Amino acid sequence: MRGELTDETVTNLLTTGTHLHAPDFTDSELAALNRDFERAPAQTVIEWAVEQFHPFMCLSASMTDAVLIDLAVRVEPSIEVVFIDTRYHFPETLETVELVRRHYGLNLRVLTVPPQPVELWKKDPSNCCSVAKIEQLDRALVGKLAWMSGLRRAEAPSRANAPIVARDLRGLVKVNPIATWSDLDVSGYIADHGVPINPLLSQGYPSIGCRPCTQPVADGEDARSGRWAGQDKSECGLHL
Repeated sequence: MRGELTDETVTNLLTTGTHLHAPDFTDSELAALNRDFERAPAQTVIEWAVEQFHPFMCLSASMTDAVLIDLAVRVEPSIEVVFIDTRYHFPETLETVELVRRHYGLNLRVLTVPPQPVELWKKDPSNCCSVAKIEQLDRALVGKLAWMSGLRRAEAPSRANAPIVARDLRGLVKVNPIATWSDLDVSGYIADHGVPINPLLSQGYPSIGCRPCTQPVADGEDARSGRWAGQDKSECGLHL
């Protein structure tokens, strides 16, 4: 099901920045691939994505850990990794960005939210994520056909049905290679491969977002219960 990108298509992507649908895959074909990948190793999923879409693909990283990055660069060392600097991250997260960049020699693209007269999380907490994250991800995906994330079903009930491959709201192909991984799978991979992690993971922060909206959680609590605590919110919107 792989097609060739013509010179005209490549020129259009590079010069106009147009979002293009991946024309080779219908929704039914993506659904079939999603079923096929349900029991496939993450590396197989990444190899398929790289074969189909590289270099018109990127990987979005939160820098909680570098598991997906480790998996992806083993397949394609030049894959573009995108980190969104909201200006509200913990210092430990920004230190992890640099650690991971050096460790893997990453093709890293950091997108930084423009400075605001009043901090967004104070002025408009309901829409802060839209401005600080979604708008920057939209920028990162200009000219892309697909993107990958480390989204996992075990992270929260809101992610329990996350597909391994599907089409996102932009029309791009979204790939979640480790969607089926458990927490034990992640910790085991980190231990086996010496994967860099955010030091906040060992300080009671199993899910790490922006500093104003992230709290440590108690043992046994949902891993994402410390995100937007006290608000009617469980997702920033990047993965909708």
